[in-house]
Amino acid sequence: MSAVLARLSAILVAACLLFTAQVVTTPQRAAAADPGYLMTHFIGDGATGQQIYFSHSADGLNWTDLNGGGMALRSTVGTRGVRDPALVRSPDGSKYWIIATDLCIGCGQSWGDSMSNGSRNLVVWESTDLVTWSQPWLLNVAGAIPDGRNAWAPEAIWNPATNDYVLYWATNATLNGVLKHRIYYARTSDFRTTTTPQLYIDRAGTQNIIDTQIVEVPSGVGDYRYVRASGDGQITLEGSNSILGTWTNLGNLSGIGLTGAQVEGPMWMKFRDRNEWTLYLDQYASGRGYMPVTTTNPSASSTYRLPASGSYNLGGTTKRHGSILNLTAAEDSRVQARWPNTAINRLQSFNFPDRYVRHTDFDVRIDQNITGPDAQFRLRTGLAGTGTVSFESVNFPGYFLRHSNYDFQLAYNDGTTQFAADATFRRVAGLADLAWSSFQSYNYPDRYIRHYAYQLRLDPISTATGRSDATFRVTS
Repeated sequence: MSAVLARLSAILVAACLLFTAQVVTTPQRAAAADPGYLMTHFIGDGATGQQIYFSHSADGLNWTDLNGGGMALRSTVGTRGVRDPALVRSPDGSKYWIIATDLCIGCGQSWGDSMSNGSRNLVVWESTDLVTWSQPWLLNVAGAIPDGRNAWAPEAIWNPATNDYVLYWATNATLNGVLKHRIYYARTSDFRTTTTPQLYIDRAGTQNIIDTQIVEVPSGVGDYRYVRASGDGQITLEGSNSILGTWTNLGNLSGIGLTGAQVEGPMWMKFRDRNEWTLYLDQYASGRGYMPVTTTNPSASSTYRLPASGSYNLGGTTKRHGSILNLTAAEDSRVQARWPNTAINRLQSFNFPDRYVRHTDFDVRIDQNITGPDAQFRLRTGLAGTGTVSFESVNFPGYFLRHSNYDFQLAYNDGTTQFAADATFRRVAGLADLAWSSFQSYNYPDRYIRHYAYQLRLDPISTATGRSDATFRVTS
C-alpha cells in the first residue's frame, strides 16, 4: 500500500508542477477562458427603468453594467413595462426565455391599480443564442384563477419528473374568503401555452407571499434536492426532493437580522468554482439594492452569512428583482460581444446643421434640435460583418436603422441575413466634407444614406446637393 501511495504522490506532484508551469506561462489566456455570470434585472420605476437590463460578473460578487448601463430589451406589449425578470435556459442549452411581470409603475398605473386590477399576463421573450431575442409576447397565466387580479414575479424551473417547466408566480386572489397574494403554478414546455393554474404556496391567515425562487442543490449538500427562498414577512427557506411535492420549512434569515420588512426579491446564484451559494436580497426598505448573503448549505439557515464590507460591488445601476445565469464560455463571449459599453451618439445633418436623424413612429427623418433618446443611437459593429457599422436605437434596443425599398425605418432585428445586410453600412469620409462622415450601403454599395425632404433614404449620389444630403457628423 505504501508503495502505491508513494507512486500516486509522485504522479500528483508531477501533475501539480505541470499545472503550475502552464498557469505561470499563460495566466491571461486561462483567466480569459473562465466564463462568468449574467444578471437579468430592472433598475427602477418609470417607462425606462422597468425594462430588461443585463449585468455581468466574472466572480459573482463584482458586477459590471452591460450596454453602458442602458436597457437591453424593451417591452412593446401590455403595459409596456416589465419588472422581476427571470432568465430560463433549456436543459440542452438550445433555447432561452425571459419571463417578466407586465407592470409599469409611474407610467399610467399605480400600485393600488396593479394589485386590484393589474395585468393577468406575463411578458415573454425567446432566443436561441442569448443575444438575438424575439419580439415579446403576452402569456395569460392568471386569467383562469377565480378572482385573479394580477400576475407578479414569475419564475420557472425545469422539472425532470414531468419533462417540462414548472412556471410559478404570485397572484392576488380571493380564496376561502381571504384576498391576498399567493403563489400559483402551471406547467409549460414553450411559454406560449400552459396547463390550468394550481395553488402552489399559501401562507396562514392574511400573510401575503409574492417573491419566491427555487435553486437545485447537488447530491451530498444538505438533505434536499431543491431549496426555495420566499418573501413572506420573513425570508423563509423550504426544502423538498420534488418540485411539485411536499416542502419542509427550514427556518428563515431572522437569525442574521434579515426579515421581509427589510429585504425582498430573493435571487439564487451558485459559484461556479466551489460548493458555495449566494442568495442575493434586495434591500428595498433602505433603497440600497441587492446584497449577497452566502452559504455552503442552502438548506441550513444557520450557515448563512452577511457579506463583509467592501466584498461586493453591484455596478453603476440599481439592480432590482431578477435572476442570475451561470454562463458557459461560448455564452459569455456572445453576451459581452453583443452588449459592450458603446458610446451614445447623434447624427447631425451637414447642410441642415440644426437637424439630427431621429425616429418617430418607427419612421426615420431629420428634425430640428432633437436631443432626446429618439435621436440617440449606438454605432455597433455591423450586423453583416467587421469593418462596418449598424445603428441601434438607444430607447428601443434591438431596433436598428434599416432600409426597405430604399426607404428607412427603425425595425426590430429578426436575426436574418437579409436584415443584417439592410442594416449594415460602411462609414467613409464625408462626400461633402472629408472631416464629416457618409454611410455607404453594405448590400447596395452604389447607394448612401441621405435625407430628401427631411426623410431618410438610400440613394445613389451624383450631385453636389446629394453629397451634402449624404454627409453627417457623428456627435454626442
